[in-house]
Amino acid sequence: MYFDTHCHLNSEQLYPEHDAFIKKALANQVDHMIVFGYDLESSKKAVELAKAYDFIYAAVGIGPNDCLETGDHDLAIIDEYLNEPKVVALGEIGLDYYWDDVPKEKQMDIFQKQILLAKKHHKPIVIHCRDAYEDTYQVLKNNGHPGVMHCYSGSAQMAERFIKLGFYISLAGPVTFKNARVPKDVAEKISLEYLLIETDCPYLTPHPYRGKLNEPANVVYIAQEIAKLKNMEIEDVARMTTFNAKKVFGIK
Repeated sequence: MYFDTHCHLNSEQLYPEHDAFIKKALANQVDHMIVFGYDLESSKKAVELAKAYDFIYAAVGIGPNDCLETGDHDLAIIDEYLNEPKVVALGEIGLDYYWDDVPKEKQMDIFQKQILLAKKHHKPIVIHCRDAYEDTYQVLKNNGHPGVMHCYSGSAQMAERFIKLGFYISLAGPVTFKNARVPKDVAEKISLEYLLIETDCPYLTPHPYRGKLNEPANVVYIAQEIAKLKNMEIEDVARMTTFNAKKVFGIK
């Protein structure tokens, strides 16, 4: 019923007990998940998890906060992972100007090189963007490749611009936070046909469990909040966001 389109069961917080977290998700009717890489090791684990469970898929990539030492050899490994049948996207990739661990020029270089890999393999890209929306928009506009704005935190107006480039908008735990005006505005204004839901676990645990470890089972609370904001039935939100996810990631 529910599709957690972005989780990190490969993280050090969740991986040791991943089977238990998966069983809890299934009990909560979360019957599809995509595990995302952000460096080579996490991408490898994402592929392994996808191979081990029929209802789990993987995305591989090197994120902006982990690309300082990334070179052509690393990108060649990502290129090879993209040949795996259960790898459905390249991500998470993008730009992050909140942290200053990696120079902007390096982030931009690795970001654009990975978009070329996605084009080569005809797979969507999943974008990590923090405090870099205008630069991210320009890169995506110039490169012309579709995908998903992951854990979207920008404005509804900016979301509409990304949608026109062929992107879906994925909402996570912050939409449930009591004072989170911006993501709630996005949930209200953006048509459900362009929305996805995700946990980004183990991070950004939704209300009412904020402050605790996040897990795929909690994606239900994101769907619940969107349904409330749109004055819809939660079943309709679950159905449409699952349909959208299967469409963008090419899952039958």
